[in-house]
Amino acid sequence: MGSIIKEKIQGAVAWKGTDLAQDDSWIYYLSEKTIEALENALFHVKQKGLQAPDFNKEDFPIQDLSDEVTYFVDELENGRGFLLIRGLPIERYTDEEASIIYWGLGLHMGIPVTQNARGDVLGHVIDQGLSLENPNVRGYQTKLHLPFHADGSDVVGLLSLRKAKSGGFSSIISSMAVYNEILEKYPEYLGILYRPFIFDRRGEEAPGESPVFTSPIFSYYDGKLSCRYVRTFIESAQVKTGTHLSKVEIEALDMLDSILHDENMHYNMMMEPGDMQFVNNYTMLHSRTLYEDYEEPERKRHLLRLWLTMPNGREIASDFAMYIDEHTGKPGRGGIPVRKKTAGGIVENLK
Repeated sequence: MGSIIKEKIQGAVAWKGTDLAQDDSWIYYLSEKTIEALENALFHVKQKGLQAPDFNKEDFPIQDLSDEVTYFVDELENGRGFLLIRGLPIERYTDEEASIIYWGLGLHMGIPVTQNARGDVLGHVIDQGLSLENPNVRGYQTKLHLPFHADGSDVVGLLSLRKAKSGGFSSIISSMAVYNEILEKYPEYLGILYRPFIFDRRGEEAPGESPVFTSPIFSYYDGKLSCRYVRTFIESAQVKTGTHLSKVEIEALDMLDSILHDENMHYNMMMEPGDMQFVNNYTMLHSRTLYEDYEEPERKRHLLRLWLTMPNGREIASDFAMYIDEHTGKPGRGGIPVRKKTAGGIVENLK
């Protein structure tokens, strides 16, 4: 277990929902010049006959936007820890064109990494009629309420193509502000949250690999505090391993949940079509409310998702990593490793 910080986290990263509600300076509006640069790069990709995600950063030239990209990357690690980029005129584009713009921008911000064992790098967040009661289903495949959680990469990004008939708000919370609340009001539980908890891999493990991994909820390493929390995955891991949380661990998680649900702490936003949201997984947790969808398939709520490894991303402690990178031997920050594939390119059933 690493050292426990006893001082509050300072700076823009430790915001509260009430702060965002009073000041919308955190919304980044795309200028006409920026949109023109993105559309020129889109034209360049289409001239080459390429599609997302099968092109690289050089195929999407946006040198004119280097200042904006630098700002985005810095804001995610050293600023508030999230971005909402608004103003992309999504009605001008087909879904394919929108995905080219989104993928292209992502390539300039960081390195897209795999979001599941199949190797998807440009994910589709769309209801597939599945339930989280299935221990190998993940939240993006459902329309259910998703509890606050962090994903398995430095940054997660979403682009809204279409929103739901009703509901489907995106909720974000600063896990650094949450830490400050615990430090002030419930410091007796801090030690528990630095100890390892067992998390479920949700069927993303390789044959023969453990279906769970361990990680503390809070980890302080190399001068930075990071947080990982997905209560659903902690609870389903107990079923898979036949273990049980202790009374004090349950109390600590209940306390944590009570802060996450505090209306003053989190912020709910409706992602309008064309909105892009990027969130630092180490300093933020995110959630989504239940939604009702349209009947027609072409009108259904649909978001594109990126997981990015960032050029300025923090190093994390080995006991905080979901896995150890097989190439570098370092704690992995690069998404979910692609698992064994059959000759036909289909991932084998990993259950």
